[in-house]
Amino acid sequence: MTTPTYWYETDSPVGRLLLTAGPDGALTSLSVPGQKGGRSVQDGWLRDAGPFRAAAEQLAAYFAGELTEFRLPLRAEGTAFRERVWAALDDVPYGATTTYGEIAVRIGASRPAVRAVGGAIGANPLLILRPCHRVIGADGSLTGYAGGLERKTRLLTLEGAPVSRPAPLPATPR
Repeated sequence: MTTPTYWYETDSPVGRLLLTAGPDGALTSLSVPGQKGGRSVQDGWLRDAGPFRAAAEQLAAYFAGELTEFRLPLRAEGTAFRERVWAALDDVPYGATTTYGEIAVRIGASRPAVRAVGGAIGANPLLILRPCHRVIGADGSLTGYAGGLERKTRLLTLEGAPVSRPAPLPATPR
């Protein structure tokens, strides 16, 4: 017997949000239209707003600038490595940014693992709730975001985070 998946959609300033949860109410995904690797409603899923009331309230407060930290049960399933990366995302504060390299260091991964960290961040099934939009390139560029760079920019702007860092000046020859 398969475990039922519950779903709910709500509007937001960054487009329609599709949320899914298991029978225990823990959120398993938050997707946006056109998201790379995002979910879409499947046959057999159960539409029910009940398990999503707290999520809808907290998302509305977040988009209104009144909430800086989500307090919701989350359950994303991935490899042990991905789960370590996703847990590190939870530690990036509202209004701040970090880099892929800094996440790698935080989880004790080697320097060459930065690409794998990027892959894990790109596979984050809980956009917005698990703030992968706060991860930028080492040079301050707004590198990839499964929900699209326009959404990433809007989320960072909403949080008052720096949207880009100035590029370092080239070294001058002596």
